[in-house]
Amino acid sequence: MSWQARIEQALADRRNSDSFRTRQINDRGNGRFLTSGGRQHLNFSGNDYLGLSQHPEIIRAWQTGAEKYGVGSGGSGHVTGFSTAHHLLEQELADWLGYPRALLFISGFAANQAVVTALAQKQDRILADKLSHASLLEAAMFSPAQLRRFIHNDAQSLSGLLRLSVEGLQLVVTEGVFSMDGDQAPLKEIESATREAKGWLMVDDAHGVGVLGDQGRGSCDQQQVKPDLLVITFGKAFGVSGAAVLCSEKAADYLLQFARHLIYSTAMPPAQATALSAALNVVRKGDELRSRLRENIARFRACAAQLSFKLIESQTAIQPLIVGENARTLRLAASMRERGFWLTAIRPPTVPAGSARLRITLTADHTSRDIETLLEALDDEIRG
Repeated sequence: MSWQARIEQALADRRNSDSFRTRQINDRGNGRFLTSGGRQHLNFSGNDYLGLSQHPEIIRAWQTGAEKYGVGSGGSGHVTGFSTAHHLLEQELADWLGYPRALLFISGFAANQAVVTALAQKQDRILADKLSHASLLEAAMFSPAQLRRFIHNDAQSLSGLLRLSVEGLQLVVTEGVFSMDGDQAPLKEIESATREAKGWLMVDDAHGVGVLGDQGRGSCDQQQVKPDLLVITFGKAFGVSGAAVLCSEKAADYLLQFARHLIYSTAMPPAQATALSAALNVVRKGDELRSRLRENIARFRACAAQLSFKLIESQTAIQPLIVGENARTLRLAASMRERGFWLTAIRPPTVPAGSARLRITLTADHTSRDIETLLEALDDEIRG
């Protein structure tokens, strides 16, 4: 088989299974509203949980940073790309989350890949929740370590695997809030099992930080857990992009020596770090925003309970509506878009086969009327 034939076959397989991915052009904004093709839609697909992507203070901070530093970092942080703005943001994050050190990464995907790749050796074992993000599972699969996946959110399943004989060290990997189902990991039980086995715990809290815990410190703060490695990202509640790894002094020094994604990538623009410092200030003071988001979640679930469809049990901003068939999910998303609601069809391989869904996400900016009209339209479409 030629390269061209292989590519054509793979694309045909995706199209035939109604799982072919396409990109939609976003003309303006990704907050409460999204404009595409000149038409405005109520946006229930983004991860801008607190509405900060449009926050004037954060926008001004980015502009101020660009005026001071320019629009790029100019190189890896190990060469010329580590600025005062990066240094201050790392210190602020470490102080806020109660860790000795924080290291900035260009994305959450890169942060997860960097940590797992730098730590795992051939004699080690990585134990990952079965539904962990692709960045975590891919890094574990391609590492020299053995990968074992425990039953989703099942600390007993994890404990059983941790008791199996292993020559090297054990790293337990999970998320705080799972991106597709919106459920939360039982972090206290997972931490207890990990400590008993003398392993290290790594938590990716991309969807928890900013919206859960005191001052938005996230899932670990909410459940009073201190993982050895905490990964947070800035493309969700912070409304910007990028990520950070929170850890000990020695772990940070180790990653600075061996994390290839950190060493060989151009650092995030200093202007972005300046904007993130402003976003952190808004997040820390954002109790009113978090309260509005919680109210919207409760309102959404209360109204949905009276309608003809069933949602997954989730108390977070992620509210998945499982449809099942890929083609039906695509049709439903298209119909809702015609009604003025931007919903995205999530299909395998992103989610397990047979669990195609509309991944509905709520923000602090949504109004009661937004939620009510969305659910009325959904109910109408599903009833057919």
